[in-house]
Amino acid sequence: MIVRRSAAVLAAIAVLGGGPAAAAVAATPSPSASPSLPHGLYGTADPTYDGVWRQSLALLAQHTTGVLPATEAVDWLTGQQCDSGAFAPYRAQPTAKCDAKTPVDTNNTAAAVQALAALGGHGAQTGKALTWLKSVQNKDGGWGYTAGSPSDANSTSVVIGALTAAGERPGDVHKDGKSPYDALLKLALPCHGDGAGAFAYQPDKKGGLTANADATAAAVVGALGKGLAGAAARPDGTAPACKEATDPGQAARNGAAYLGKALAKDQHLTSALPGAKDQPDYGNTADAVIALATAGRGERATGALHWLETHHGPWARQNGPAAYAQLILAAHAMGTDPRHFGGSDLVTALNATGPAPQAAGRTGRTEKTDAPGKKTGSGSGFGVWWTVGVCLVAGIGVGFLLSGRRKGRQP
Repeated sequence: MIVRRSAAVLAAIAVLGGGPAAAAVAATPSPSASPSLPHGLYGTADPTYDGVWRQSLALLAQHTTGVLPATEAVDWLTGQQCDSGAFAPYRAQPTAKCDAKTPVDTNNTAAAVQALAALGGHGAQTGKALTWLKSVQNKDGGWGYTAGSPSDANSTSVVIGALTAAGERPGDVHKDGKSPYDALLKLALPCHGDGAGAFAYQPDKKGGLTANADATAAAVVGALGKGLAGAAARPDGTAPACKEATDPGQAARNGAAYLGKALAKDQHLTSALPGAKDQPDYGNTADAVIALATAGRGERATGALHWLETHHGPWARQNGPAAYAQLILAAHAMGTDPRHFGGSDLVTALNATGPAPQAAGRTGRTEKTDAPGKKTGSGSGFGVWWTVGVCLVAGIGVGFLLSGRRKGRQP
C-alpha cells in the first residue's frame, strides 16, 4: 500500500508511490530531503504529507517479517497522536496541542492503529484512535478522508482494517443503522457494463459509479474484513466470476475477478495523471497482488508479482520506506521471501531507512498459512495490501495507503 490523495498531490505521489489510495509514478522527481528530520522517523524525504503513513507501513512490514522495530521508531509514531486520538500526516512539533487547523484524517489514524495493534502494548493509543474514528463515521456507514467528507472506498476500507486489528467486528460498528460494509456495497459496480464487478472510489456528481482499480484493491481487502496486512485465504476451487453482490464477501470476489482481468494484459496497473503519459503504477500493482491473495485468488497475481520482482528497483529506491514496506507486504501475501525478491533484500533495505531495529527477525523463510489463524510451517504467508494518500485532489487518486487509492482514476 502507498499514496492516496493530497492537496500537494505531486509531493504526495513522489513520496508514496502507491496508495491507505496511493500510487506513485516512477518518473516523478524524487522528493527533496528535509533539513531537520526528527529522530526515529523512517526515510529522508520531507514527511509533511506522509510521515505517519510511511512510519506505520514500515512498522507493520517489519512486524510481518519478524523484525522488532527500534523503540524510538515506535515512540515517534505514538508521539504524533493528538489528544483527540486522531493522527495527521505529520506534526513537526508533536508536543504542541492539536487544534482545529491540525489536518487530522482517517487514513493516517487507521494506519497507525493497525501498526500499533500489531506491535502490541499500545491499547491506550489505539483505543483513543478508534473512539475518534467512530465519532466521524458517516451516516452511510463509511468514512471519507477527513471528518465530514463523503465516504470513499479507500478510507472506509483502511478504517475497517483498523477496527479488525483492534479486535472489533466492523459489521457491528454502525451509524444510523449502517455499517462500513453497507457503504462499500453502495460503491460496488454491477456485473455488466464497463468495469463489471469493480469498486468506485466515490459516486460521481450524478451518482454514477466508475471502476477504479486502486479503490477496488482496497475494497476487496476491506470487504473481507481485513487490514493492510491482509490474511491467508485458500482458493475455493471455483472459477473467478462476477455475480450479483448482496453481501460484502461476494462483492470482494467480484472485485478480485475484475483485478485479475486488469492485470492479465501487462501484469501491472497503470497510473494516469492529467497531462501525463500513462505509466506503470507500482504501488497499486502491489495493492492488487495483496487483494487477490487475500481473496484466495493468488494464482491470478503471480504474473504481477513477478513483474514487481523484475522492475521494482528504481521505484523502491526513489520512494523509500513506504515502497519497500508495500513490496514486503505483497511478497508476504504471496508466500515469497521478501529477503530474496528479484535479487533484492527488501527487509534489509527497509531497515536501513530508519533506526536500527532491536532484532533483525527471521531469514530465508516465512510462515505458511493455509487458512486464517492456522500456521502450517515454512513456505508462504499472507500479508497485506494497499496504501493511503494524504489529502483529496479532485479527479486524481493518490494506495492500504499514501500505501495508495485514487478518486476517479481509471484502472
